[in-house]
This record gives sequence, C-alpha cells and structure tokens, in this order.
Amino acid sequence: MPDVIIRKQSIVVEEIFHEGGPARAEPLKRAAALAVIKNPYAGRYEDNITGFMEDLKPLGLSMAQRLINALGGDARAVEGYGKGAIAGAAGEIEHAALWHVPGGYAMREALGDALAIVPSTKKVGGTGARLDVPITHVDASYVRSHFDAMEVGMNDSPRADELLLVLVMTTGARVHARVGGLAQEDISQRDGLR
Repeated sequence: MPDVIIRKQSIVVEEIFHEGGPARAEPLKRAAALAVIKNPYAGRYEDNITGFMEDLKPLGLSMAQRLINALGGDARAVEGYGKGAIAGAAGEIEHAALWHVPGGYAMREALGDALAIVPSTKKVGGTGARLDVPITHVDASYVRSHFDAMEVGMNDSPRADELLLVLVMTTGARVHARVGGLAQEDISQRDGLR
C-alpha cells in the first residue's frame, strides 16, 4: 500500500456566541481538523484503491483525537460531527471517497459510543477550493437542532496531486436552533436515527 505523506495539518476552532439573537454565556464550538496529503493515485486511473483506506486509519484517529483536545479534551462534550474531502485536480472523486471509512470510523471510535452515521461530502477542486462539511448529531441523525455545516479549506490546498481530508466536531446545536423536530433530550431508539 502507498505511504500516507502529510504536507500540512491544521486545526480551526470557532466559538459562536450568537447569530443575531441573544448571546450565549457559553459559546457553541465548531472545530475542524484538516490534513493535506499526497494523492498516491493522482494523474492515473488505478482499479484497486480500497487498500489505501486502511492506511488512512491512523491519520483519522490522530485527527479525531486532536479535535477532541481542541474542544476541551472531553469526548462527552461532542454532540455533532461530519467529514469531507477534496481531491486535487489531477485526482478523481473516488479518491476523495477513500476518506469515508477511515474518517467516519475514527471519529466514532474516538467518541466511544456515537451511533449516527457521519455525514459526508466530497469533490474534486483546484487549489484553494472550499468545502461545506455537513454536521449532524452524533447519536441520532434526525435531531434537527444539530443540522449544521462548517466551511473549510486552505489557501494553498489541495494541489493537483493532493487530497485535503477533513473531520469536524461541534459541542452542541446551532446557537439559536428553533425549527422543531426531534430534540436531543428525546432521543430514544438508540438506532443512530431517532
């Protein structure tokens, strides 16, 4: 399998006190971990690429732990998550899709008991491309107050032969969530959905 060659990493933390309504005493925190790696398949078609997902697992676990640390170090404080990837212009969308398993399972493992599927997005983009990473509740995908997104990117990434890999975690619902639906305190099924 190819080596995972990291060019750079970044952690971004947002603290959101309000969105025009009353300010919160304790802000919502949204954090993203980004890693820019060499795309071992850039510039050519390779039929069998699935083995690279196994190679990406240690990076996923490291990024997930760094995110938990950036949010205060307590995995129980994390209520929302999402993931995404951008393949540089010499790559293909399937190369970005390689992040599904190592990114998602890394966060679920680091958080311990997260049940919901980790929402995801991917695309092929040029240098400086941005990505809106979807976010849902870690235990129940239908908790409407936690439907969110975080825009991420790096000005010099991904280069044509790179992948930009992203994990996102949050400490709660949108600051002024008030559109109804399943509430966090009403999660009952323990099936990852409701």
